[in-house]
Amino acid sequence: MTDEALARHNDQVRAVWDAYRKGHPIRVPIIFGINVRFTMDIPEANPRQITFEQYFNNPQTMLERQLEHFFWIRHHIPQDAEMGLPETGWSVSIDFQNVYEAAWFGCPIRFFPGEVPDTVPILTEDNKKALLDSGIPDPFTGGLMAKNWDFYEFFRRKQEEGWTFMGKPIATVTPCGLGTDGPMTVCCNLRGATEFLLDLKEDTDFALELLDLVTSAIMERIRAYRRHLGMEEKPKVFGFADDSIELLSLDDYRELVFPFHQRLVTELADVGASVHIHLCGDAQRHFLFLKENLGVRSIDTGFPVDLSRARRELGPEVELLGGPPVPLLRYGTSDDVRRSVTQILTSGVMEGGRFILREGNNLAPGTPLENIRTMYEVGKELGCYR
Repeated sequence: MTDEALARHNDQVRAVWDAYRKGHPIRVPIIFGINVRFTMDIPEANPRQITFEQYFNNPQTMLERQLEHFFWIRHHIPQDAEMGLPETGWSVSIDFQNVYEAAWFGCPIRFFPGEVPDTVPILTEDNKKALLDSGIPDPFTGGLMAKNWDFYEFFRRKQEEGWTFMGKPIATVTPCGLGTDGPMTVCCNLRGATEFLLDLKEDTDFALELLDLVTSAIMERIRAYRRHLGMEEKPKVFGFADDSIELLSLDDYRELVFPFHQRLVTELADVGASVHIHLCGDAQRHFLFLKENLGVRSIDTGFPVDLSRARRELGPEVELLGGPPVPLLRYGTSDDVRRSVTQILTSGVMEGGRFILREGNNLAPGTPLENIRTMYEVGKELGCYR
């Protein structure tokens, strides 16, 4: 885009979000979730071919690779976000992906060619109560969190020194660990998903003890970080994830895991706070229960999800984020994408003006730019309210 086209795009984006946030949307906002993995294999975005192992082990490398990624996205992916160089500077974060919580408890991290990192479960049948005996790791020095804060301080020093990338300074720095991937998901990381599901059925007392420990640890860490950073003790907006509840029936979720989600919200959010939850996978059977019993008012979905049914069941007041499944965007044609976006936006999901169109969920590496552009253009064409 030319400078003039970028300025025009950014003005339009500000208008779209301003209207949406005021409750009088002019059209559906359209965004994409794009992990740094997306650009790892794009030569112009990652000219040094930095790997995740290098990214995790050197703060300067993480900072530069993250900004190379942002720069490429801002110049190639059309969406309702600021494009081009950031007007006020770069917002960067300590990015230990989805392994940071398990690694905080001591799980070793594994690195794979062309893939995001993963962790190895540490609670085997022989030692599965080890964490119950050792207790909650220190929020600042336990496991990976020591590196988290070392990287954070490095990023902050670069900010204070006036370090720039493409002529723009660092505007904000955020550590990891202010949110959570969810108590059950962390337990599955610690034990292995199959093993923890068996625990829930065959050794329920242990499973509940582990859930209690993990939930308490999450709350202690988030509270400690909020105090350290001068943030609100109980904000009026609170979000978390727990993808692993897709493995449970509604009855099992209600009985076994919901009480721990309820503790998170009660302890970490203000009374009457707007609660946001991210749930990838086949978790739709939980949506209405979460609305009615946890006060969830925003759900970030994955696939498979019937967004039309979700809107009918949840009503117009619940914000829904979702869209074409990532495999369709990765492997389908632009006509496939057009049909999918058309079906979604004409299904009634826009009713009430609380819908954000996004991929469901997190763009896969190799997704054709043509499909991304098609989704954005069709979304703009059919997502208008007036």
